[in-house]
Amino acid sequence: MGIGFKEILIILVIVLLLFGGKKIPELMRGLGRGMKEFKDASKGDAPAEKSEENK
Repeated sequence: MGIGFKEILIILVIVLLLFGGKKIPELMRGLGRGMKEFKDASKGDAPAEKSEENK
């Protein structure tokens, strides 16, 4: 027995009520960055940091 469409819909509505419409894109962007960093770290790639040394 897995999570159905109704359960996912209820969870999304609760998240929308808790964080508001303006905060959700920011949270998703942060989640995407975290996933990308994790993927890069698992591959062993060095992160491409933007620092003042590269200028």
